[in-house]
Amino acid sequence: MKNIDAAALADATSNFSPLAPGAPVAHGVQTRDARRRTILAAVIGNTLEWFDFAVYGFFALTISRLFFPTGDETSSLLLTVATFGVGFVMRPIGAVVLGALGDSRGRKAALSTTILLMALGTAMIGFAPTYADAGLWAPAWIVLARLIQGFSAGGEVGGATAFLVEHAPKGRRGYFASWQQASQAGALLLGSVFGATLTDVLTPEQLEAWGWRVPFLFGLIIGPVGWYIRTRTQESESFVQAKAAARSQHSQASPLRRALGSYRKEIIAGFGVTIVWTVCTYFFLVYMPTYAVRTLKLPQSVSLWANGAGLMVLVVLAPFFGALSDRIGRRPLLIGFAAAILVLAYPALWLLTAVPNPSTLTIVLLVFAVLIAGFTGPAPAAMAELYPPEVRSTGLSIAYNFAVTIFGGFAPFIATALIARTGNPLAPAWYVVFAAAASLVALLAAGSALRNRD
Repeated sequence: MKNIDAAALADATSNFSPLAPGAPVAHGVQTRDARRRTILAAVIGNTLEWFDFAVYGFFALTISRLFFPTGDETSSLLLTVATFGVGFVMRPIGAVVLGALGDSRGRKAALSTTILLMALGTAMIGFAPTYADAGLWAPAWIVLARLIQGFSAGGEVGGATAFLVEHAPKGRRGYFASWQQASQAGALLLGSVFGATLTDVLTPEQLEAWGWRVPFLFGLIIGPVGWYIRTRTQESESFVQAKAAARSQHSQASPLRRALGSYRKEIIAGFGVTIVWTVCTYFFLVYMPTYAVRTLKLPQSVSLWANGAGLMVLVVLAPFFGALSDRIGRRPLLIGFAAAILVLAYPALWLLTAVPNPSTLTIVLLVFAVLIAGFTGPAPAAMAELYPPEVRSTGLSIAYNFAVTIFGGFAPFIATALIARTGNPLAPAWYVVFAAAASLVALLAAGSALRNRD
C-alpha cells in the first residue's frame, strides 16, 4: 500500500476489495488482513456444513436408537447412515442450481444462500422430536433436514473454492484453495471435541436424552455470523472482468449449458479426482469413530480423541501441501498420494483389526491424515483451474458433488453393509483401494489438463 499514489487511491472506488465496503484496494493488491478475511468468508460456511455432518456421523449410534428403532442395532444403524447418505442425493441438484447462481449472479449471492439453508437444516435436527415423541414423523423430519442440508452443500464447495482461487495472489492459488480442505478438517475436529467431551462428561442416559443435541444447537451460532461476513464480501476482479467480457460478446448461454457443452472433459477429470478425496474423507474422518466402536470394540471417547488427533494433523498439513503445489505443481502430489493411499489402505485396516487398541488407532489415523492432506491440499486448486471464471463454480460444483453423491455420501453405509454382508472387518478397505485406483486413472488420463496455472 505504501507505493500507491494519491491518484490511485482516488480511483479506488472502481477497484475491488474482498471484504467490507469502504476499504479501497488498488487493482491486484490486497493487504494481509484482507486476504485473511477472504479466507474466513469462504470457509465459514464449509465449517458449518462439515461440523454438522461430523456430529451426525459421530452420534450415529445414538441417533439410530432415537429416530430409527427397529429392535436390531445393525438395522437401525444402517437406516441412520442411509439417511446420512440421503442428503447427498440433493447435492447434484444444489450443485446445478447454486453453482449456476454463483456464475450468473455472483459468488456472494450463492454463498450467502448456502449458509442460510445449512443453518436451517442444522436447526431442524437440533430441535427434532424423537420417534418416542412423534412416531414416523421423527425420521421423516430428519430426512427433510438432511435433504435441505444436501441441497445447500451442493453449492458450497464449488462456490467457496472459486471465491478463494479468484482472490488468491499470483502463484498462491494452491495455498488459498487448500483452506477449503483445512476448514473441513477443522470442522470435523470441532465435532470430535464436542463428541469426546460430551461422551466423557455425560452419562449414557444424559447423552441420549439431550446431550447429542448440544453440538447441533451450537452449530446454529455459525450460521448468522457466516451470513453476515459473506454479505459483506465483494466479487474478485477476475470474475467481474470475465462477466463483463461475456456481456460484451453478447453471450446468452447459461453457465450450465456452457459448462456441459464446452468443458465435459474437465468435468469428468474433476469427477475422477474427487473419488478418493471423498471416500477417504467420509470413511477415515467421519465413519471411523463408529467403526472403532462397533468393529474394534474400543470406547467411543477413545475413538473420538484419536480421530481428533488425525484431524489436527490434517488442518496443519493441508495448507502446507497446498503451498507446496504452488512450487512443484499439483499433479505430482495428487498422483503420489493417491498411489500411497491405494497401497496402504488394506494394511492399515489389517493392523487395526489385528491390534485393536487406542495406540494403533491413533497411529493409523495420523498416517492417513498425512496422506489425505497430501492429496486434498492441492486438489481444490487443481480442480478450480480446469475452468475459466465464468463457469468455474458450475463446473467445479457438478464434478465434485456428483462424485461425492455416488462414492462419498454413502461410504459409511457401504462400509457397514460390506461388514454385515461378508462378516469381514477388512472389507471396507477394498472400497478405499477402488477409490484410489479410480482417481489414479483419472489423474493419468487428464494429463496436462491438470496444470499449475495462474
